[in-house]
Amino acid sequence: MPPEMILLAALDGLAYGSLIFLVAVGLSLIFGVLGVLNVAHGSFYAIGAYVAASAVLAAAGMGLPTWLAFPLFLISAVLVGVVVGGTVEALLLRRIYGKEEVLQLLVTFAVFMILEDAQKVVFGTQPLFANAPMNWLGTVEVFGIFYTSYQLILIPLVALVVLLGLRWFLRRTSFGRAIIAVTQDREAAMAMGIDATRIYLFTFIIGASLAALGGALSSATTSLTPGIGSGMIVLSFAVAATAGLGRIEGAAVAALMIGLGRSAAVYFAPEFDVLIPYLIMVVVLLIKPEGLFTTVQTRKV
Repeated sequence: MPPEMILLAALDGLAYGSLIFLVAVGLSLIFGVLGVLNVAHGSFYAIGAYVAASAVLAAAGMGLPTWLAFPLFLISAVLVGVVVGGTVEALLLRRIYGKEEVLQLLVTFAVFMILEDAQKVVFGTQPLFANAPMNWLGTVEVFGIFYTSYQLILIPLVALVVLLGLRWFLRRTSFGRAIIAVTQDREAAMAMGIDATRIYLFTFIIGASLAALGGALSSATTSLTPGIGSGMIVLSFAVAATAGLGRIEGAAVAALMIGLGRSAAVYFAPEFDVLIPYLIMVVVLLIKPEGLFTTVQTRKV
């Protein structure tokens, strides 16, 4: 087994796992606070990718410098989170909080299907690709192997910043502690004067924005076609279930495990590349049904 192949598999796994983490951590955050398994989360990823790619291509068409693509990624993610995510939460999801899980799944799946068709109407069905930001960052050499700086450095760095930023926000800020209070006991938190409705809306926007950010970053590395959100939401559920639903730090480890496992399969057993992420999830859940990082004493967030 050539060492170069092992290194390439590890680098690909790091980049892929970091991208999955950005989407899965938003899913885990939403479930941990709102208690909703949001199937529509994959649509936020897809819409974020399409909006970012469209913005980058429009900027290039106007002759603007390529580096503007990176703030456009962030702006696109926030825009999708606020407009699409905020609208879905305010008009629909807050009506099903506390209802049966089956109803929540059916409602969010219906939202997913509606948003899937909306993407086709707005962005069309032709493939969309905006790789200029990735090419602009160039490549780096790792032990004689050249790899794109975008995938090797930028995406994992963004994932690390998101992880540390969420930890700091939830544990060190008053609003973050209010989120944790609502997660632990909504009635007691409301009795202390915390606006649970505002907390739910803000949390959902953060989760949707993180999914859209993952999509925005992926728009420079892959061709966008209808249906990209469905594959990502299934992988995100696999990460969340492996880590333990609602576990933010655990989502990072689980995403890395699944990213490395899938990448190793692509290089050494391509026929199993689709199977490996779910095989990892099944093995973990057989050993520890509540997920790797969930215990009776730990918080959901």
